[in-house]
Amino acid sequence: MGKVDTVTKAYMRKNNIFADAFNYLIYDGKLVVNPEQLRELDTTEIALPFGLRENEKGPSNDLVQKYRDILKSAVVMQEDEAAYILLGIENQTDIHYAMPVRNMIYDALQYGKQVADTAARHRRNDKGSKKQHTNGEYLSGFYKEDALKPVITLVIHFGADEWDAPLSLHEMMGTQNEKLMHYVQDYQIHLIDPAKLMEEDLNKFTSSLREVIEYIKYSKDKEKLSRILKDNSRMLIDREAALVIKTITNTAIEISEKEEKIDMCKAIDDMLSEREAKGEIRGIEIGEFRMLVKQVKKGRLTIEEAAEDAAMSVEEFRNGCNI
Repeated sequence: MGKVDTVTKAYMRKNNIFADAFNYLIYDGKLVVNPEQLRELDTTEIALPFGLRENEKGPSNDLVQKYRDILKSAVVMQEDEAAYILLGIENQTDIHYAMPVRNMIYDALQYGKQVADTAARHRRNDKGSKKQHTNGEYLSGFYKEDALKPVITLVIHFGADEWDAPLSLHEMMGTQNEKLMHYVQDYQIHLIDPAKLMEEDLNKFTSSLREVIEYIKYSKDKEKLSRILKDNSRMLIDREAALVIKTITNTAIEISEKEEKIDMCKAIDDMLSEREAKGEIRGIEIGEFRMLVKQVKKGRLTIEEAAEDAAMSVEEFRNGCNI
């Protein structure tokens, strides 16, 4: 995985962040999923449904690796009542336009693992037993009285641009035949998309996930970003959250490895002061500077025009944005 994948996955693996995401999704922010009762599952053990494993002979080995690759970016945890899968999509270029199919596979793999684990447990317990089973129980290893745990997959979009991919299996279909589509099972994804969240939605988060999502949401709007940073006590966040913000939004703040808590307001003020002192940015906010750089790279402004708007020489502007 790349640096962004590593940073976001490390953040999502924190039990309090993981629980906060699902409490927002399922329970409207109420503290129902208990972080202390979550235990992470090893995705390398979730290979294929119904007991196919890597040590079996035949072509299944390639499929095992394929499905492990699919799951490598996901964090999977479970408690007594349910199993949860959390996947982070970092930016617009990484949006998966077949996400409903991908999520369907995640869930199927988890259900398959539950069936396989149940069957393995029965094989151990039934050794020497004279208990009779139906043909279906014998073939599947899943008995009539067995039950599955619900599996819920959630996607967090760590990007400022609005998610523009399909949210359901039906949206991916090319047919307009309503009669036919009536018999096609739909599969909808659960998504946290910063661009679409309102203030009341953000208030339902209880961990630093709120600040991460809020910063990403307003990262391209310098006025709103300044507002949420100004005198905001909640912007004293854990180091992993600050790393996500820094990596996702390319905010060039300093994050010491020794500090467990990072004051984002101070970190950004220090960054701006340092860059202004070096002559990289004069009289311009970092958000505005980044926007001008983006406009130049998209061909909407010339470097000369952008430098003039930034009250900088062309050379200073080039040095500041590495163009």
